[in-house]
Amino acid sequence: MNRATLEELLRAVAQGDLEIPAALERLRHFPVEEMGFARIDHHRAVRRGFPEVVLCEGKSDAQAAAIIERLASHGGSLLATRAHSGLYALARERVPELEWDDEGRIAFLDRGDAPRGVGRVVVVTAGTSDLPVAAEARRTLAVMGNEVEMIVDVGVAGIHRLAQVDSRLRRARVVIVVAGMEGALASVVAGLVSGPVIAVPTSVGYGASFGGIAALLGMLNSCAAGVTVVNIDNGFGAAYAASQINHLDLP
Repeated sequence: MNRATLEELLRAVAQGDLEIPAALERLRHFPVEEMGFARIDHHRAVRRGFPEVVLCEGKSDAQAAAIIERLASHGGSLLATRAHSGLYALARERVPELEWDDEGRIAFLDRGDAPRGVGRVVVVTAGTSDLPVAAEARRTLAVMGNEVEMIVDVGVAGIHRLAQVDSRLRRARVVIVVAGMEGALASVVAGLVSGPVIAVPTSVGYGASFGGIAALLGMLNSCAAGVTVVNIDNGFGAAYAASQINHLDLP
């Protein structure tokens, strides 16, 4: 239940179109639903503007599918990250309208109820190997009501490629830079644009990249101002933050 559906419910009661017992039944699991293995925060969409997001890693398929079903039953859009196709198939038996983003590993419902963001968020990757993390960010942004543009494979090993997309970068309200190896692309992009840059280090790289730690440290030590860094491979976290920025001017 989000702010819009809650207002609709209250309006229906005030106008006499909905009896109080029926309204109470719809609010029976609001704000928290106890499931034994989980407590679902159905109030989060009212507080934060988007429902609780399901992290599927670490949960059994049955647990994740049950949480997805309960969230879907309350209406509104839905994201279940770090999923796999088998889990999606199980969850879709319970929620037939559920969709699947294979590259981003996200099961989702996009019911178009998220407020539209003010501007455009551009997701940039240093290489093609960074695409799975970028895809997680792209799908998260789209379901959360943002216009998204992807720019792929413009890493510093061929820095002249950035010149071809410079105008597209400058039009962005927020830029998410996804890069592994030494993570230098975030600093370069931040030196070109006026808006905030959110850097996502990825675990892509050879031995001394230490599973993304080298990129993480490189981004944290950026010489460019205005770079914010999220954790390794955390495309979802970067997209969530970018979406909040992109919705700042909305009431």
